[in-house]
Formats: sequence, C-alpha cells, structure tokens
Amino acid sequence: MGSYIPATGEERQAMLQAIGLTSVEELFDVVPEAVRVKNLDLPEGLSEWEVSQTMASLAEKNRVFRSVFRGAGAYRHYIPSIVKTVTSKEEFLTAYTPYQAEISQGVLQSIFEYQTQMCELTGMEVSNASVYDGAVAAAEAIFMCQERKRTSVVVSGAADPQTLAVIKTYCESRDVPVTILPVDGCATDPAALQAVLAGDTAAVYVQSPNYFGVLEDMDAIVSAAHGAGAKVIMGVNPISLGLLKPPGEYGVDIAVGEGQPLGMPLSFGGPYLGFMTCKKAMMRKLPGRIVGQTTDAQGNRCFVLTLQAREQHIRREKASSNICSNEALCAMTASVYLAAMGPRGLRQVAETCASHAHYLAGELAKLGFSLRSGEKPFFHEFCTDCPMDPALLCAKLEERGILGGLPVDGGILWCCTELNTKADMDQLIAVIGEVLGK
Repeated sequence: MGSYIPATGEERQAMLQAIGLTSVEELFDVVPEAVRVKNLDLPEGLSEWEVSQTMASLAEKNRVFRSVFRGAGAYRHYIPSIVKTVTSKEEFLTAYTPYQAEISQGVLQSIFEYQTQMCELTGMEVSNASVYDGAVAAAEAIFMCQERKRTSVVVSGAADPQTLAVIKTYCESRDVPVTILPVDGCATDPAALQAVLAGDTAAVYVQSPNYFGVLEDMDAIVSAAHGAGAKVIMGVNPISLGLLKPPGEYGVDIAVGEGQPLGMPLSFGGPYLGFMTCKKAMMRKLPGRIVGQTTDAQGNRCFVLTLQAREQHIRREKASSNICSNEALCAMTASVYLAAMGPRGLRQVAETCASHAHYLAGELAKLGFSLRSGEKPFFHEFCTDCPMDPALLCAKLEERGILGGLPVDGGILWCCTELNTKADMDQLIAVIGEVLGK
C-alpha cells in the first residue's frame, strides 16, 4: 500500500494565501477560544476487555429518571416495539446512500413512503428525503425563499433557541440580514411582524407550537407576510399535527420540523431527523433528494431518484446547498412509526399529550405557578413563573427521581406527553408542595 502524503508546507501556505489568510489558526478565529482543543491528551491504548469495562463504568454515571417533565425540542414518547423490529433488520440498518439508485428499489420505496406520509401529515405537496435535524431544515428553508431582490429574513424570537442559532450561523455565512421579532407573552406579535416587513424580505420563519408551547396566530402571520410579498416557513411539532390544523391549510410555503418524536428515542441528543415539505412550485429549490414513482419497461411499479437539484455533487459550484445525504434510517423509523400508529393512533397520542399538559398546568396554578402566556392556547408545553429559584426546585425534584421542566428566564418550561400518567403528575405536584411548604 502506498503512503498518504499530505500537502507540503509550501502548498498549505499557497492555499492560505489564496483565501487571504496567513496561518491555519486564522481559519478558526470564528470558533470561541474556550471550546478550541489545543492538543489531544490521549491515554495509552487498552485491551478490548479494558475498554468494555471503562465504557460500562462511564455508562453507570447516566441518570435514568422515573418521570420526565422536560421537552424543549426533544420529547419522550412511547415507541411501539414494531418500530425497532422493522428498522433493525440488517437490510435496512446497513443501507447507505444509493449512488446506483435504481438498483436499490427497497431503499427508494422506503423513502417514497416517508415522503408521502410527511406530505399527508403536513398538508403540503412535496417532501424531500429528510435532512440532518430540525434546525438545519429551518435554515435550509430560508435559502429556498431567496430571490434576486429579496434576501433578508424575519425570524420569530419565540422559536427554539437552537434553531435560531443555526439560522443566524447560516445567514451570517452568506451576509443575509436577519431580524429577530421580540416575544410578547410567549408568542409572536403579528403587529410587530407587520412593522418590520420590507420590500427585500424573502422569508418569515415562525414556529407553532413555539418554544414556549404556545400556538401562534398563523392566519394573521401568513396574511401579513404574503401581503408584503414574503414567503412563510412554519416550524411544527409532528405529533401536534395529529390534533392541530396542518401547515398546508394555513397556506404557508414551506413546513419544516424535528422528526424525533416520530419513533426516535431521546438518545442523549441524536441522531435525529429534519423534515422539509413545501408547495409544488418550490419543488426544485428543495435541498436533498426526492424519490418518485414510475413504471419499468414491463409496466411494473418502480421507484427512481427523481430530483436532487441543489446538491453540490450534482451542481458543484452552482449548488445552493451542501445537503447531499439524508437521515435514511431515521426517516424509515418515522415512516414505520406513522404506519404503526395510523391517523387514529396519532390523534390519540396528540390528544393525550394536550390533556395531560392542561391538567398539569391547572394543578401547578394552585401552587402559585402562573402561566406566562396568559390565555393563549398551548399544545403540550407551557411556561410558568416559579415561586422559588427554578434551578433549586429542579434540583430538589431530581433528588426524588423526577426530571422537572427546563429553567428559562426565571421561570420553568414544562412538558407532558402520553407517558406522563396522572399518578406521575400528582406525585410531581405533591413533591413541589413539600418543597414550597404547602
């Protein structure tokens, strides 16, 4: 075997000079100093048995909570056993991106079924084959909306902070102006949106249910944005669509979101699934792949890789996106989950999540936890004030095996799913009552 020969010092210097830099370190100036790794202090190598023991001891440090009342973008739902049974089959688990696509009919069909389900769920006309996560889906959607004279974007401040951070990073890299709308009572103010819309506004991104669980006034938001000639991107929780009006019925141009609630465990943060659906008129601006259905020479049903219009391995320097892969296994997981639940099952899950959250909000109100959103409707998350230090309260709950809500700005963001039983909620209330001395 030949040796790998890296670029010489002279070659590296020439490359740096070509992009206007003098050192490799300058490439990383945008990365905060605190998170840079100066060098890797790696330990000596271990045997397989020693590594196994080390990993086991590390795993023992993980805490498993008996009841969980925290969401904030990642949600704990029941996953039917058939989901894992199907997706763990070797032919699915080991599947990779099909570069000779039409040979891989099984993979293409699974992607086609996923696309169909996401269109049915969101009420939109076209779906791609997924992207890395919900935050990336939102950022990619913004560039779908840009036109020659419309480049700026308006984003609701009530969106998930991680999504906001990714959008800002994407836009900064392309010098795209971003206006963040202020939050009024845990929601977006349509009047504030109307005030900032301009002739160069390409897109408006609003999440509903938003980060605080509130259902936004999408009719007013869509009307204002479209009236100014801007497109609307709606971020959605897919479970909520079992109960709530789908994005397509609001007339939005693009619907995106995090698909993790559709059969994927929390898994300490990933891998997750970003879904993107849009109107047919925007189909050629979607990043990633679109699988289509056709017939072969014998008239049999078959599947083809129909579009991958924005990918850099197809359009090279003309590509407007670097998304050239998809979360195929995660997409199949979502597809199997949706097939197993069916429309009725998904609606039951959504209704149970909502009823549990409203019950808990009512019980917390009796202990002095007032809703920050006032009378605004919410789905399965809600933000309250807290009669004591939120971090201290959550620490007390953790001592009793309960993961409380997420402390946010002096309050707490609570979440309920179908897995939070009435007994769990009543115990939470009892423990909080003890801590407050009530």
